Amino acid sequence: MTLLSLQRSTVAKTLWNSRTRVFSSKSTGLSVDVEHFTAGWNNAGGDNAAANGKCSVQTFNKISPSGLSRFPESYYKVEAAESASGPANVLLLRSHKLQESEVDVTVRAIARCGAGTNNIPVARMTQLGIPVFNTPGANANAVKELILCGMLLGSRRIVDGVNHMKSLGEKGLARERVEKDKAMFGGREIHGKTLAVVGLGHIGSLTARDATALGMKVTGYDPGLSVMSALKLPRDMELKDSIASAVANADYISINIPYIKKSPQEGGTHGIIGKEVISHFKKDAVLLNFARGELVDSHAMKAFLDAGDGRYVCDFPDDELWNHPNAILLPHLGASTYEAEDEAASMAADTLRDYIEHGEIRNSVNFPTTALEERHDQVVRVTVVNENLPGVLAKITDVCAKAGMNIAQQINQSKGDIAYNVIDLNASNKPMDLKDFQRDMTMIEGVLSTRIIFGAPGVGFARNVNGQYVV
Repeated sequence: MTLLSLQRSTVAKTLWNSRTRVFSSKSTGLSVDVEHFTAGWNNAGGDNAAANGKCSVQTFNKISPSGLSRFPESYYKVEAAESASGPANVLLLRSHKLQESEVDVTVRAIARCGAGTNNIPVARMTQLGIPVFNTPGANANAVKELILCGMLLGSRRIVDGVNHMKSLGEKGLARERVEKDKAMFGGREIHGKTLAVVGLGHIGSLTARDATALGMKVTGYDPGLSVMSALKLPRDMELKDSIASAVANADYISINIPYIKKSPQEGGTHGIIGKEVISHFKKDAVLLNFARGELVDSHAMKAFLDAGDGRYVCDFPDDELWNHPNAILLPHLGASTYEAEDEAASMAADTLRDYIEHGEIRNSVNFPTTALEERHDQVVRVTVVNENLPGVLAKITDVCAKAGMNIAQQINQSKGDIAYNVIDLNASNKPMDLKDFQRDMTMIEGVLSTRIIFGAPGVGFARNVNGQYVV
């Protein structure tokens, strides 16, 4: 049984198993008594689930060993999800299409080694109070290099030339025909040409910078341009006020925007490069799509390729254009470098550790960025995930007051329907029993989960599941 079966409380009760854990700090003498949820919906006994005090990190796909090594073996147990010995505390994946049935009630966080999170049910995870992290910029250099490669592929019919040489070689005619046939594969140089970059985030800004270094003129469009990305842009780059004005008169067009499964009229980006935008292309323009295949209207692109000498270089499959002579389709190679995989896995691991060990949130697609100044030794940190509703914060502080807990520092941030709190409580040298305190905090209406961050990473976790306390 998984989170899909939260309503089946009668059955679930037989699977809940809590262990009281007492953690002490040698440097301060602090002793904190918390409960640690060890048995998930998928594990009735709970004997293997964090019984050794380690945080369970379960992986889908092959994750770079460089990233996995960031989890200290003394505190974390890393294993493949399909052969795991118990429920997961943290999930780490790449391209695996995550199902809600694979997200156990014990899961605290999910991270993807990559920027896009279309393979994760983010909206549902938000409802359940589970942060989803990604790794923006980790693969930016790898994708940027392939975009530059795509410009060359779209300029000089290199792929056609390679295939022709193979054909001649099979017939033993390569040396005889090479000089005569090379005229079939003429092209143009990119130096002095104009590149339009649509989307100026990590990848787009790097592409603009390096294209300028290659002697190209660069224009761009991004209504949400950040200060950090703006600082990376070439000084003489010309920014436009629309996609249409950016692509007009461009020899090459690189799209680097996120895919949102809605039409542009509905605020999405599905088919945003359609008939209207393409009508502004030069007849021999080269479109470079290393973002998402669904951004381009395939029928409109086919009409453009049929009508002139334009080119389309795409890093995704396309049922309409797969055999078009003016299209080059690659098997999603953008981030497929050893360096990018190492960087993405390392960034994901570091982000997860910051959340599990310190309650810090960064690079989350559904939770607000949150960081509280590092606590000193005489405090116990509590985190609270709740629905973003009026009055919940006041109830949280009221529970602290009724328990006689003094708040040393706290921060409350919200994003959409979710709010996140980090609270440092002053501690005394006498043992602190926080079990009742955590129950009261967790069962506040609107609270989804709480954590007491003290001792081994991942312990002190509790959830409010349809009004029932789960530890």
